Amino acid sequence: MVHVYNCHPFASQQIVPTEQEPGLVCCGGGALFVVSAGGCKIECFQLGEEGCPLICRFATMGTVQSILHSEIGDYLVTIEEKNNATYLRAYTNWRYQAAEKTRVSVRLLGHFLRGSSLRGAPKEQMEIIEIPLFERPLCVACCGVTGDLLVGCPKSLVLFSLKRQALNDKLSILDFERCLILHLPGLLPQQVAICAGYIALQVELEVLVVKLERLPGAAPTQKSTDKKPQDHSLVPKDMITGAEQDNETEVRREGLAGHHDQDDFFIFPKHQELLGDRAKDCGFKVSLEWTGMESEARGNLAITYILYRRFAPDFFQGCSVEETRLHSLQFHPVFTSNQEVCVEGGRGVEPTCVFCFFSLPKTGYLYSVRGGVQMVSAYQYPEKAQQAVLTDLFLHIITKNALQCFSVRCTAVAARAEDPYIDTTMKACPPITMEMCALRMQLFIGLKALCHYRHHIVLLTAADVETREDTERTARRVTNRKSSFTKPQNPSEMGHGWNLYVVNTVPPLQLYNEMVEYSKKYEETNPLSQSCLHLLSEAHLLLRATLLDPRVGNPVEGPLTTGQNLAQAMRSTTTGTTDREELQQAFLESCAQLGDCFSRFDKRDCHLALPYYKMSGLSVTEVIFRNRGLSNSLCGYGKGFLFFLKHSLCEETLEQLTEETANEVLDIFGAAEPSQLPHVIASPSMVRASPDCGLAHLERLEAIGAPSVPLTLSKAALALRMGDLQLYRQHMDRHTEMLQVYGFIEEAKLLLHGRGDGVVPTLLARHLRDSQDGLLVAAMVALHENDKVKLDEANLFFQELCWDVSGPQGGPQLLVDFWEALLMASSQEAVIQELLFRLTTVYIDRITRRDGHGFKPLKSADDLINWCSHYGVLYPWVSILTPAHFNIIPDDQEDLHKLQSLLCGPTLDVSSILPLLEQLPDGDNAGLSVHVLCATKLGRHESSMERLLDRCPQAIIPYANHELQNNKMALWWQKLFPELCERTRATRGENAILLSALKETLVVVAMELNPLEFLDLLPDDGTAHFFLPHLLECSQRNGP
Repeated sequence: MVHVYNCHPFASQQIVPTEQEPGLVCCGGGALFVVSAGGCKIECFQLGEEGCPLICRFATMGTVQSILHSEIGDYLVTIEEKNNATYLRAYTNWRYQAAEKTRVSVRLLGHFLRGSSLRGAPKEQMEIIEIPLFERPLCVACCGVTGDLLVGCPKSLVLFSLKRQALNDKLSILDFERCLILHLPGLLPQQVAICAGYIALQVELEVLVVKLERLPGAAPTQKSTDKKPQDHSLVPKDMITGAEQDNETEVRREGLAGHHDQDDFFIFPKHQELLGDRAKDCGFKVSLEWTGMESEARGNLAITYILYRRFAPDFFQGCSVEETRLHSLQFHPVFTSNQEVCVEGGRGVEPTCVFCFFSLPKTGYLYSVRGGVQMVSAYQYPEKAQQAVLTDLFLHIITKNALQCFSVRCTAVAARAEDPYIDTTMKACPPITMEMCALRMQLFIGLKALCHYRHHIVLLTAADVETREDTERTARRVTNRKSSFTKPQNPSEMGHGWNLYVVNTVPPLQLYNEMVEYSKKYEETNPLSQSCLHLLSEAHLLLRATLLDPRVGNPVEGPLTTGQNLAQAMRSTTTGTTDREELQQAFLESCAQLGDCFSRFDKRDCHLALPYYKMSGLSVTEVIFRNRGLSNSLCGYGKGFLFFLKHSLCEETLEQLTEETANEVLDIFGAAEPSQLPHVIASPSMVRASPDCGLAHLERLEAIGAPSVPLTLSKAALALRMGDLQLYRQHMDRHTEMLQVYGFIEEAKLLLHGRGDGVVPTLLARHLRDSQDGLLVAAMVALHENDKVKLDEANLFFQELCWDVSGPQGGPQLLVDFWEALLMASSQEAVIQELLFRLTTVYIDRITRRDGHGFKPLKSADDLINWCSHYGVLYPWVSILTPAHFNIIPDDQEDLHKLQSLLCGPTLDVSSILPLLEQLPDGDNAGLSVHVLCATKLGRHESSMERLLDRCPQAIIPYANHELQNNKMALWWQKLFPELCERTRATRGENAILLSALKETLVVVAMELNPLEFLDLLPDDGTAHFFLPHLLECSQRNGP
């Protein structure tokens, strides 16, 4: 379906002052090129000035059959005929013809004038480049990105690369290099197009789109190509005339023309569409032949099939077989950043999107081919179209007597390709599938040709003067409906009246304003009108397309002379910046208008009110004001507005509504969605709302339904804001702490507002800190485990919560309680390691300072050992070093036992805390125990035993019994026994602790070694009688 609106996209028109009847026309580079009816003279007119003044005129070398201008390189390419021969020529530096008696040089492709003719100053002259071909050129196309030239010939496409050749320090000229031939056996291209490596060709009622892709470092490969070995390695393929190729030609022709089974019947192929990889099954056999000079690129090109479309004559559209033909094949690139402006120096820059358009007489087809192929739009024309051109903003078509303007969806595709946030709650854009609209039908008489350059549309008209026989024949054709064939008119039968018009389109901002005013007529009739929404969406796409254009704000109308550059650049920069600011402001207003439309709807698209309002930059208060008038209407507040309001209040914004507006929000939800009231009241935007008003709404909600925990907690929070502690305790006592934790999980904003670095505790959280700190810690642990709060946010929450409370060094005690509780609950390895490091840091810091903070923790060391697997039971020898009644402050002893328990546990990586141990002295047993624990877990048992023997020998045997097991058993007799013997001998046996430790060591050694090994360990200082009882025991144990 096509929506028809009576807008005015065309601003003005003027007649081009040509001297002779135009035959062919084309545009580019700010100029209009007119080929006279005789075909041997080209006139160039300035499009951007009033009256289209003449730039220059020059003669051609033959009769021009086709003409095309390339923006890149600013050259003309023509297919000319002379003496029954067809030539391909390129005209460069044609602007120099504005000066009289300017020289013209003619040369072959790749041949340059050298020697004395180039000495001195560079010559300003037009060049005509002869481009030789093995076959007759049928059609040409220029790449809008690189300026390369594609020529369609019978059975092949020839690609010429645009190059700039430097002849000396002062002079460089344009030239072409034949770099690639695409062989198409049996095909006769009628139209071709090229853009950024994409190539399209039309053969009768078929269209094929392929892409040339480089495969760096790959072997010569052809995707979906039947390339046969080259037997004539020294002969170009386009000169091979083998019988095999002729056979392929005949087979292909039969497939296209239909099967002529009987004299009176033709069988046409059916409609077919193949996209992506399926397009390789189309039957086209494309093979590549690299002919360029760059040998490194040879063999690294491959063909990727993108799109194949075949049509059959459709008699139901009122077209005869002759009239059913494809036309207007073209590519349209879309650039979306300043780095991708298509200028002469921009060779090789990839566009954001590439679109391919082609048309039947009554239907046009638009495809997006870059980044995945898809059909964007299908246009149904009210009349038979003769020609169509696709622009950034519109699709213009001409029928016999009318110029029609349709909207396009290129912007919707490009916006989604550029911005990944579109189609989310952050941003939106009208859908690609939105129905088309026709904006205007402008009547002309006898339209023959159409071309465009930016905001200029060029039309060639020629009035047909029919003879009386023609009129009678037309009447008979209308009467006799059995006749499906019409004889095409001969150009010689046409009349003599002609005109060449330049129609200027209005500025996008002006057309946008008109479309907005137009939409208000629908809105006045029906606020929920789909036509209003459709027209506003079209206006939005119009602005978005203009803003995506990198030339907006930096316009480049065309090549400038040297003297014009500075002044023109200064004027365009100032004007362009102003225009862009106006467009940006209009775009914000457009987003607001679309948000207004979707806010009224109750349909599935009502959620789009949220992203459009966000894109508009409006505050929540401003959006409420825009929708305030709907509350008294029959439809009331729409679901779209409620959706926006609910999500905006749930987001962490800094905007705080005034008391009046906040109370209005409570009234809105109280009437429309009362179940959302607990969540609305908890929003940080609603902190100024009247607690009495909120409590009244919650009371009504509770009266009509079952009470929920979040509702009760919300009432308690409001009672706290009112200062009614009795009512607060009454609501808090209605549920157990476990249920309250679940309530906080459902609505976390009851405890904290903001995210990231902007976390702020609520009044309820501050009250829980002083009255129910265990509930507060449990709730924060639950929020973290349910991904409602991140660890850093929870840390900041507790620091902000306790900043006004004097606490111990190393962090608030409530924060340490949270870490310990979270360590008990978490199963995430990264979180566990982070918590272990933080807790170890706090414990070591407090033990080192020993300032006696006086805050009782929620969990004691024994609680953590019993309930948390990361805390281990203290080793026996640790308890000897630091007994329960150790000579330090009880608070510090609790921290010491927690640290020792972590070191005795299975999880803590000791190597990660070694830098922290440097601040903990080992002058007393508290520090010694920590250092020995760390050394032992790192496998340093020998040094640990030496430190224990030096500082606390009574702990050595418990240490050895616990640590020297299994593969460490040998240390009993290799390290501990010799060390004890030496130290006992040094004290002459007077140290009872060492003597007792030696005896217990001998018991273990005697059990583990045989008598000979035991004898080898005994010292030879005459004290054998001391060891004899143990030797006897060892012998008896190992005896027969």
